[in-house]
Amino acid sequence: MASKASKWATADNDQESSAALAQRKKEKEERKRLKDEKARKAAERSVPPANATHPTERPSKRQRTLSEAGETVATTTAAANGESVEEGANILQFPTTRFGPCGNVDQFEMLNNIEEGSYGLVSRARRKTSGNLVALKKLKMDHTSDGFPVTGLREIQTLKASRHSNVVQLQEVVMGDSLSDVYLVMEFLEHDLKTLLEDMAEPFLPSEIKTLMSQLVAGVEYLHGNWMLHRDLKTSNLLLNNRGELKLADFGMARYTSNPPPKLTQLVVTLWYRAPELLLGATEYDFEIDIWSVGCIFAELLTKEPLFQGRNEVGQLSKIFALLGTPTKEKWPGYRSLPNAKALHPLLSNPKASTQSSLTASKFPYLTAAGLRLLSSLLSMDPSTRPPAIEILKHAYFKEDPRPKAKEMFPTFPSKANQEKRRRRETPQAPVRGDAPKLEEQDFEGIFGGRADEQHGAGFALRLG
Repeated sequence: MASKASKWATADNDQESSAALAQRKKEKEERKRLKDEKARKAAERSVPPANATHPTERPSKRQRTLSEAGETVATTTAAANGESVEEGANILQFPTTRFGPCGNVDQFEMLNNIEEGSYGLVSRARRKTSGNLVALKKLKMDHTSDGFPVTGLREIQTLKASRHSNVVQLQEVVMGDSLSDVYLVMEFLEHDLKTLLEDMAEPFLPSEIKTLMSQLVAGVEYLHGNWMLHRDLKTSNLLLNNRGELKLADFGMARYTSNPPPKLTQLVVTLWYRAPELLLGATEYDFEIDIWSVGCIFAELLTKEPLFQGRNEVGQLSKIFALLGTPTKEKWPGYRSLPNAKALHPLLSNPKASTQSSLTASKFPYLTAAGLRLLSSLLSMDPSTRPPAIEILKHAYFKEDPRPKAKEMFPTFPSKANQEKRRRRETPQAPVRGDAPKLEEQDFEGIFGGRADEQHGAGFALRLG
């Protein structure tokens, strides 16, 4: 039955109702069209073009950040001005860091042991997949109750942060069967300077010494420029390959420093290469302790023998003072304020103790005057007068004849980093954990003992016994 029209309805009302319905229908169709258009554009953005340089694009549903909104405005403005805008040029690409478990040491074939130091055992190994030779250093975990050794952490930290041609490269860290088996995988070099010097019949030529020294100082300058202290420079920690390239190794004592330098332990650096301020108990030191070690290495390259071979801290100081002279306020201002300076009283009050340095050219017959000046500055008693590494590289010693020999012309030697038997000499190891020894006055009383038994003649001294 047809509905009966309301008695209140008029012709005008019927026309207005029809117009409103038509308007609502039109708006609904427009919203549906916009929705379909938006979905189509989103689908097009989700499919990367064939020549896209990046594998993925920004997700279409991700909330727009403030910076991207600004980039959109800038892109729109550039397009309005007729400028060409490359698609995706304003999208920031952030590098992704992937974390995963360490590799296993089983991927390497152990060949032979090379050297055992205070903080690790170094072996020669071959990577099974590629056949490349590597050096595996197994960290010593003697104090596992205290957690991971700080020496190992510092070595990993400094080596990972170092990228220099004269610093040994750390490739990765691998694990063994237990948590205490941690290995550092490093590039393999055929020689260390200590073994070469022991087996050589004659020292290196002056041009070869300059090549080695320039590379040593370049590596030290890189470390110091990045606020790193090596704190154990010696010939056994300097590696050499058959291409004449020298690299610094064994960063078990290395650490970062700052300006002003913090308070640090004095029990660092192997005894024969330890600076006098460390022997006297200094706890605030800087890059100068590495420079002293460089000077000791320089002298050892010239003579094939370590310059100061003390049996303990007292003997080391006595040998240093015997060659360079006992310290004075003029030569070394402020040395009396060091913790162990009071123990020097017997040595300083001895009338036979000389304050003059005997570091002369007669001890280094193949060293020029410029080279002697460089060696004297490196072995300066006052740490503040030792030159920084960047100045050493500019020294006249490296510019005079004979010039440093090209690495390509450097001689090669049979590699001793294998199972061949070789002559071993007793040398001190790097200091281990513990308290530094205290020096007392009575320790120095016997330094000049036995002088009364010496017979002195004209121009020479004969020691009896």
